[in-house]
This record gives sequence, C-alpha cells and structure tokens, in this order.
Amino acid sequence: MKSKIQEFQKTNIKAMSKKIFTICTAILMSAIVFLPKLASAQAPEKMSYQAVVRDGSNNLVTATTVGIQISILQGSASGTAVYIETQSPTSNANGLVSLEIGAGTSINGNFSAINWANGPFFIKTETDITGGTNYTITGTSQLISVPYALHSKCVPVQVSRTGDTLTIGCHRVIVPGISAGNNPGGNYPPGTVHCTGTPTAVVDVLNPITGKTWMDRDLGASQAATSSTDANSFGDLYQWGRGADGHQCRTSPTTTTLSSTDQPGQGSFILVPISPNDWRSPQNINLWQGVNGVNNPCPTGYRLPTETELNAERISWSSNNSAGAFASPLKIPLAGFRSFGNGSIDLVDTHARYWSSTVASTGSRSLAFTSSTASMGTLSRAGGYSVRCIKD
Repeated sequence: MKSKIQEFQKTNIKAMSKKIFTICTAILMSAIVFLPKLASAQAPEKMSYQAVVRDGSNNLVTATTVGIQISILQGSASGTAVYIETQSPTSNANGLVSLEIGAGTSINGNFSAINWANGPFFIKTETDITGGTNYTITGTSQLISVPYALHSKCVPVQVSRTGDTLTIGCHRVIVPGISAGNNPGGNYPPGTVHCTGTPTAVVDVLNPITGKTWMDRDLGASQAATSSTDANSFGDLYQWGRGADGHQCRTSPTTTTLSSTDQPGQGSFILVPISPNDWRSPQNINLWQGVNGVNNPCPTGYRLPTETELNAERISWSSNNSAGAFASPLKIPLAGFRSFGNGSIDLVDTHARYWSSTVASTGSRSLAFTSSTASMGTLSRAGGYSVRCIKD
C-alpha cells in the first residue's frame, strides 16, 4: 500500500524511499529544569514527537496502531545511527500519533547518553501503517535548534541586570519578589491582586505545532501542572472581562450587587443567577480585547487568547480530552470552575473551562474538557473560569 506521513516541522525533508511523500516534524524537548551547577552537563532525556498519518489516497489513517522505527543520525542525513528505537503508537480520530523519543524499545544506543554538542543530528523515521516492522515509508530531517535548548546557542544560566529575570537554557523565568521589575505595578497591571501573595511566575512554553508561545501555567498557579489533578497548578477563576481585583481568588467572598462600570471597585465574586448572567450591567463586549485591552489580567506582553488560538491548541492535542490537554506542551489541568449562581467551586479534578477573549451574543467563547471529551462553547460571563495567557 502506498502511504505517506505528514509531520509538523518547518524544515525541508528528503524522501528516503522510492515513494514520494511529505513530512513536517514537530520535535519538542521535554521540559527540564536544572540547578545552576548542573546546567552545563545535562542533556534532554526525551523529545515529544507527533505526526499525522495518511494513506496513498491522502486519507487519514485513524484509530490504527502503526509501527515506527526512529533513528538519531549523527553528522549527516546518511550518518551513523547513534540511537535507534521502535514504537507502536495508535493514531487518534484525526490521524495524529504522539510519542516520546527516548521512551521506546531501544534497538541500539542510549538516548540519554547522546552528546548533543557533537552535532548536527538528523532524525530518521521508518513507518509501517499495518503496525508491523515492514517499514515502507522512510524520511530524514535535520533536528532544528529546539532540542538543543540547553546547548551553546542558549545561555546556560544568567540573571538579568535588574535581577528579576533568571535565564536557564532558552527559558526565561520572572523571579518573584527580587526587584521592582516584577511587582504588581511592573510586570502585572497596576492594582493586581495576587491571591497567594506572590505574582504568577512568567515562564514561556512553545507549542511547535501551532507556533504559539504561552505561559506554562494558569494565572494564579504556583507551578506548571505535574498531572491533570495537580492542585498547585489550578490557579485562579476569573469572571469574563474582569481585572485581577481579588474576585478571582477561589476563597473570595460573594455579592449580588452588579457593577455598572468596568472596574467594580471591590474584590467579591458577583453572583448573577438570572439572564444574561453577566457581572456587568449593561454588558460591555470590549473588555479583554488584546494586550492593551481593558482589564487584561495578564503580565506585560501577554493577553487572553482568541477562540481561534485556543481551539488550535485543542486540535493539536494527541486526544480530545483531559489526557490530551495534559500531554500537550501547555499541560492544562482539570482546575474546575466557579458557579455564577452560588459561588461554589465545582467539579475540580474532573472538569476544566478556559476563557478566550472572543464574545458571542450575551456570552463569551471558552474551551471546556473532561476525561472523555473537549470542545469550544459559549458560556455566561459571570462564571469563574481559568485563564491561560498567550504571548502577544
């Protein structure tokens, strides 16, 4: 059977078999944090890899176990294989397969022992869409700079002159509390209430499939998620369009007094059990629009995502549910939500709802997911939902 596989990488790929096919690969180094004294000695342990599989008629190969052999070649596209492994991932309903290079069955070499400084390196993929080892599709592409985030093109460890930004590899972390650069009037809008007393750390994470950079945690979270039910990653719950005035804190008091202005002047969660279920009366559809938008709660240079941007992240997941959300580069958890009727925190560990900046009629668009499904929908603006900021 003639087949082809499309992978997500913006590089030129050479066909390595008699069949002509297109490959675009997404190679994403797994998140690694090093102590300064270790930063120059470590190497990535795994790389995330995703590919969409199509047959010779360009039809998606869905819900099918495929056989893949991956080789890391050193020096050139025909260089020595310093590591070879096999895996048998199953494609999802969109034909997408996801795996971690370094976690498969090793045929030759040790992935963790690869000296990435001795590049260039190339990735060779061989695929059997019947799930066996009769590999009829072969392709090779050079690894781009992403897997080398701890190598020489990135600063191993550096602190900015103002002392508020720590750089480890290619990742910059805003360090709370050590300079005026990250106080509530600096990196966050004036008047921002930090529910834990500490500003949310600003750590970038890139989704190479969508090409978008996001904060690696929800606003208000003390860390990026280590699981879908990591309570330290849940963060705050915002009513759509409101600033970080304290209402977003999970333990904030409630009130039934609606606001006639964009800034209510108090930090209570506003209960609105009647239509149109908006904390502001009259409604204002111009809130949260862009990096300079009214009440944008994100740090400088970040904003609420649009519906299109948020949905693109969902589409890139390996599965359309909470497992896919956590397996994605953003590692989105099941943070629950807050009821606009009585202010209760509901369905923590089983549901998640994330705001976009996009309005729809009297509500606003959001991403919602559970362990079984995920979708975009319109929700009432008085509901308390999670916020993940995107870099402008």
